[in-house]
Amino acid sequence: MVLLNSSLLSPSPGLVIWQLIVFGILVFILRKFAWKPIIDGLKEREGEIEGALRMAEETRAEMAKLKSDNDRLIAEARKERDEIIKEAKEASNRMIAEAKEGAQTQSTKILEDARATISHERDVMLAQVKKDVAGLSLEIAEKVLRKELSDKAAQQSYVDTLVADAKLN
Repeated sequence: MVLLNSSLLSPSPGLVIWQLIVFGILVFILRKFAWKPIIDGLKEREGEIEGALRMAEETRAEMAKLKSDNDRLIAEARKERDEIIKEAKEASNRMIAEAKEGAQTQSTKILEDARATISHERDVMLAQVKKDVAGLSLEIAEKVLRKELSDKAAQQSYVDTLVADAKLN
């Protein structure tokens, strides 16, 4: 076992005084030259941190504003898209209605033209039939008149024959 020297455990009063003097000088030197730059550095660092926090808050507010602007732009784009789609549907419906109306007008015109053509053809046929009937009547009348001049009984039998022929045709 090692015996401890009691002088090491209890310092002499002169040593304590010198230690206090050196400690005082050290505190004075540190206060004069080290603490002020350290405190200034800490204050500067604190200012930088506050500036960074302020900048972060401004950035957060700007991001929120940009997000709201973006949402507004998206809503406007959707509204514009809906209006374009609505206009396109209206234009499509209008074109379909115009096409239907055009087809209706054209079909009506075609029907009227067909009716006019049929009416014209019927009139032409009736005129031809009248012409044929008139010609036939003239022929019958001519033949009757020729026969009449020759014999009355022959004329009657000839008219009966012509009438029978006319009914068969």
